This record gives sequence, structure tokens and C-alpha cells, in this order.
Amino acid sequence: MQSIQQNQIQLYDEYNRLSSFELCILSQELVQDLISKTSDLDSFFRPLIITLLYGDQNSYLVRKNKAEEILRNFDNIFLKLRTIGRILHQRKINPNLSQQNGGNQKLEIYQAEKENLISQIRTKNTYIKEAIDHFKALDKIMMYALKKLNHISFVIKSSNKKNLNIFLKNFQTISNGLLIKSNRKNNLSLVTTFIRTAKSSIKNENIKKIKKTEIRRLLSLAKPERNKLALAVLLLVVSSGVTMAVPFFIGKLIDFIQTGDKEEMKNNLKKMTLIMAVIFVVGAFANFGRVYVIRASGQRIVTRLRQNLFQSIMYQDMAFFDKTKTGELVNRLSTDSEVVGLSISQNLSDGLRSAIQASAGIGMMLYMSPQLSAYGLAIVPAVTVFAIIFGRYIKKLSKKVQDVLASATDVAEEKLSNIRTVRGFAKEDKEIDSYTKSIHDVLNMKYKEAFANGIFFGTTGLSGNLIILSVLYYGGVCITEQALTVGDLSAFMIYSAWVGISMTGLSSFYTELMRGIGASTRIWEIIDRKPAIPILTKNRINITNEIFKKDIKFENISFTYPTRKDQPIFNNLDLVIPGGKVCAVVGQSGSGKSTLASLLLRLYDPDKGSVKIDNNDIRLMSQNWLRNHIGTVPQEPALFSMSIKDNIAYGVSNPESIALEQIYQAAEKANAFSFIQQFPDKFDTLVGERGLNLSGGQKQRIALARAILKNPEILLLDEATSALDSASEFLVQEALERIMVDRTVIVIAHRLSTIKNADLIAVIDQGHIAELGSYENLIKSDSGLFKELVSRQTIETNSN
Repeated sequence: MQSIQQNQIQLYDEYNRLSSFELCILSQELVQDLISKTSDLDSFFRPLIITLLYGDQNSYLVRKNKAEEILRNFDNIFLKLRTIGRILHQRKINPNLSQQNGGNQKLEIYQAEKENLISQIRTKNTYIKEAIDHFKALDKIMMYALKKLNHISFVIKSSNKKNLNIFLKNFQTISNGLLIKSNRKNNLSLVTTFIRTAKSSIKNENIKKIKKTEIRRLLSLAKPERNKLALAVLLLVVSSGVTMAVPFFIGKLIDFIQTGDKEEMKNNLKKMTLIMAVIFVVGAFANFGRVYVIRASGQRIVTRLRQNLFQSIMYQDMAFFDKTKTGELVNRLSTDSEVVGLSISQNLSDGLRSAIQASAGIGMMLYMSPQLSAYGLAIVPAVTVFAIIFGRYIKKLSKKVQDVLASATDVAEEKLSNIRTVRGFAKEDKEIDSYTKSIHDVLNMKYKEAFANGIFFGTTGLSGNLIILSVLYYGGVCITEQALTVGDLSAFMIYSAWVGISMTGLSSFYTELMRGIGASTRIWEIIDRKPAIPILTKNRINITNEIFKKDIKFENISFTYPTRKDQPIFNNLDLVIPGGKVCAVVGQSGSGKSTLASLLLRLYDPDKGSVKIDNNDIRLMSQNWLRNHIGTVPQEPALFSMSIKDNIAYGVSNPESIALEQIYQAAEKANAFSFIQQFPDKFDTLVGERGLNLSGGQKQRIALARAILKNPEILLLDEATSALDSASEFLVQEALERIMVDRTVIVIAHRLSTIKNADLIAVIDQGHIAELGSYENLIKSDSGLFKELVSRQTIETNSN
């Protein structure tokens, strides 16, 4: 009991000490805002310790966020720990309790849980300590000057430099912000209060900027088409002019009919009809040209947008693909791109036409009767305000529709791409229900969108009819007072109708533009995203291809996958793979065998440490140059929906330069030539989506032929035979042994019987290399992990 109480007191004291430690970050934007709004910086900063925050904030923020999470949950953990301690104490002073209802077993469970909680607290508290150490390593701001003529300067005492005076105007170029620390609670209250209010105001200020920027950026997509769009606008002016001339001539015709002289009336009718026929023909040609040019330009805009989006997707790091679903990306490439293209081509054309017709109509109405115009157009300002407000709502709703549609697309894409698994487990009905649910989510959002559009168009349509009704009433009054002719009123009525229709068109244009902005926001998120591993087009060091024949070194590697930050894969792992040798990497499932291959290909960067080839850090090499010298044969080979010939040539940098004879030789070495020749189309046979027309062994041998044709200096075999039957495994293994000569080979092994001839075997366990040596040496170790893995696999094989 005494030890439990002491343990609780010690942990609670540690909690109190650590919870008094407070940190916060002021970004560049907030620092600027602080200096402009705070009159007494001295009192603001006096109780605080400040540092400049350099470089990437992620490493620090990960520790800080985990530390804060522990502080939030510590009370609950401590309460649970105290409860367990009390239960354990009661069972110790009353042994009878331990004998009842499986008490001994429960006692062991409680004891284990207590130890787990204590270990968890102590382990996770290291994040707080690491955050403190990270803070101590930064350069301290020892002194600052108050505002003078709207500027401020900091005096920095650096750990590796002399005191450095930095002015605010240079602040952004050297730092990501201010990291502020307090050893006393509540000392940061002024800072945190300022951050909350400042962020709110900055957000509100940015809303207007974002809207203008979004519209400007959306319209910038049409810039390459500006000459053609200018032509379309000219044709639009002509066709709209024709449209707006019709009411005027109709009014004149009505007045001619009412004249008493029949001969004069006939002559005027013939003349007017001929003029209108010519005008109609001109309008028809202009309208044809407008529609064609706009539609063609719109499709070119969509094509370029999709090209840029696809390029951005292809250059993203693997962490992006780990987090983003394929269906969502496909939806952005297809649906979102189409919506954006239409919003700035066809929709823009319709909007301009409505604007021209509305302007011309209002102009003609004012020309014919200013008093009647003012009476009829009184409702227009209210309709305009309504359209703007409702358009913003439509924009938000449109983005939600696109989001749920992307989710439904992802569900369909995932199930269809795994249709064999679905069939194998007879889950067709379950997946139909799953897709039905997702598509009903789309339907519900579409209902909301339809309801909103109904309100919008119903209101604007009503306003247009009210304009016509008011014009009809007041115009009738004008005719009775002989202030207006019947023809003029008829023309005025038609212009009023056109203005009403055009106002509805402008409202529709605005809502569609907002819908386009909503879709474009999802596209800019990807296009603007900078990959965590930047693409290098050329090497940053002077190296040659000869380095790939030298040693590969994994030095002090620590790594966690970006999507699983709480599950470390490697912890200070060190491994040297001799050049020109075969190294097998073994370990239990999830130990990180395949992760080594991913790090060597630089699909990910380690959190700590480096991967080197001949002592050259691969982060200084162009990714294309690096990967062109590494061949891979994965456990599940990825084939594309094209011919066998094209799949084999896919791995080389210039497939068009490869002769057919070279492809034949690669297939022969991979033991694939004979089965390929049995197909009716031989090497021109289409393999189907992801190679579904081929067996597992056939796909594996084509993947092997692809690696052979590439002829890489380094070969990665990621459990290349683990999923094959015995016959296929023999053929693939025979081909592998043939190509493993005179190159560095890393074999990620599942079947340990296949690596007896490896020059070196590395056994991974708990994030580091547990054993290293040849097969003969490792198998002799009675207590070694490698021998345990071999024995376990032997038992499993015999039992089958």
C-alpha cells in the first residue's frame, strides 16, 4: 500500500509540475497584427520568454499537441489509477475477496492495467520534456525595442551566433513566428486572448479577400482563350442586338397597322418585314458562332484544368495518397473540372448575354418612357440583393454536394475494383446497400439544392412577372391619357419581359458562378498543395551511376507513417547492405520490412536519420534518377490495362526506343515467354484492368520481365513469391536467381526457405535490427528470433 501511495504522489507531483508549463505560437500574421494594435508591448511581453520559431513547425507541434493531449487526459488517467490502487489494496488486506468469482485472475488484470497506466504516463510525459528541450535549443529573444515609427526590432542571442538585431520588416524572411513560453499558469492569458480575437478579425478580413481572389482566379483560367472569347463576345453583342431590336420593330408594325391608309400600311409592312428578315439571318449566324466558340473554348479550359490537376496529383507525396481516397480524386478530375469549365465558359457567355440584354432593354425602356421605366424597375434593386445573398448559400451547398458525390464515387470505385473479393465472400447485396446509402446521401443533398433553386427561380420569376404587371397597368393608364401609343406600349411590354428574363438569367449566372467557385475550391486544394517531398529535377551533388554498385546505408533511421503517427515503425535503425550482395530482410508481419524499400525509393523520408548510397544522401538526388536505377518486383504486381508488351516496357525511361527482341529476351529470362506465346495475340494481348485476365504467377513473371528489361543496379524483391503456388513459385524463383547476379539485391522475405543463399540476413524486431548474419550463423542461435521464425514457419508448413 505504501509503495502505491508513494507512486501516486510522485506521479501527481510530476503532473502539477508539467501542467504549469505553457506554450503558444504567434504566427507572422499575428505578430504583425499584435504590433499594430498593442500600445504597451512592454507589459505584454514582460512576464514571458520568447524565441524565434525557425523552419518546419511540425516536429515541434507534434510533441506539443501530444503533450497537451496528455495534460487534458491526465486527470482521468490518474483517477482510474487511484481506483485500481484502492481495489488492489482492498484485496491485499482482505484475501477472501481474491478467492471469490475469479478474484485472482481479476487481481492480475488490475495489476497489469495499473502498470500499463503508469508506463503510459511516464512514456508520454517525454513528449512534454522533448518540447521543453526543443524550446531550449532555439535562439532566445533577450530584448526588444518598443514601437518607433510603426516598426519594432528584436535583439537575438543566438546559440551559434553573436547578438543579432532584426527589424520587423525582415522578420518574415528569417522566422515562421514567435514561440512563447511561460513557467507560471495564466501568464499567457493576454497572448491567448489576443490570438482568439485577432484570428477572428483576421478571418473576417480574409473572407472578402478570398471571395475576390477566388473569382479572379477562376476567371484567370479563361486567359489563354481571351482572343477567342473576345470574338464570342463580339458575336454575342450582335446576336443580343438583334434580339433587342425585335420589340422596337414590332411596336412600329403595330402602329403602322393602325394607320388609315392601307396602301401605305402595306408598303411599310413589306419594308419592315424585309429589314427584320435580314436582321434575323445575321442574328442566327452570330448566335451560331457564339455558341460554337464558347463551347469549344470551354472544353479547352476543362482539358487544361484536368491536365494541371492530374499533374499536381502525380507529383504528390505518398502520404497524400495514404490520406486521400481514389474516388475523391477521380471525382475532382471529372465532375469538379466540368463544373468549373462550364461556369467560366457557357455560364459566362449566358451571363454576359443577360447583362447586355438587360442593359439594352432598360435603355430602350428609358428612351420610350422614363416615367413608366421607373415605375416598372422599382423592384430590381431588391431582386439583385436577394440574388447575391442566395448565391452565396448556393455556393456552400454546391461544395457539400460535390463532397458527398465524391464519397459515393469512392465507394463505387473501391467496390468495383475489388469485385472478385466481393463475389468471393458473397457480399453483393451488402455492397449494393452500402452504395445505395451513399447515393441517398447525394440525393438528400440534391433535394436541398433543388429546393434552394426552386426558391431562387420562383422568387426571381415572380419579380419579373410583377414588373410586367406593373408596366401593363401604368402603361394602360398612359394610353388612356394619350401619353403613349399602343405600339410603344407593346414594345415596352416586350422589353419589360426581356429585362425580367435577363435579370433571372443574371441571377442564374451568379449562382452558377458560385457553384463553380465551390467546385474550384476543391481543385485548388490539390493544385496548390506542395508535396512534403519536393520533386528534384536534377542531382544536387556530383555523382555517377557507379555509386549504385556501392554500399547502401540506413543510418539511425526513425520513422512513422504520416497517417499513423502514434505507431513508430523504426527507432534508431542502422543497417549496411554491401554493394553487389544479396541481403534478405525478415521479420514478423508489420515489423517494417517493406518500409525499408519505400525509404530507399524515397517514397517517404525518415523522421530522423538518412538513407545513403555510397555515403551520398538520397535526398540530394533527383527522384527520377534514383528510381531509374532501382528495379522493383512487389508481392502484388501492378499491371496496367494495356498489352503485355507495353507492360514489360513500362519500367524503362524511354519505352519507344526498346526493340521487340529485347522484350522477348526479358520475357524469356523471366520464364514468361512460353505462356505469353500461347495467347492468340501473344505479346499484344491486353491484360485487363490491373491484370485481371492473368493468373497470379503470370502477373508476377511479367513484373519480373519488366525489372529485367530495366536492368537496374539495385533490385528490390518485396515478397515476390509469397502469394504464388508451388509451380509458379519455382518458375519465378528460378528466374530471380538468374537475374540476382552482379547487382545489389534486397529481398523482403516471407518464405524463409527461399533465402538460404543470401549473403546477409537482417532480422527486424521492434523498430531496429535485432540480428544480422548469414543463414548458417543465425540458424545456430538457439535463442535467436530468426530461428524462432524459421521453426514457426516450418510447423505451419507441416500442419498444412
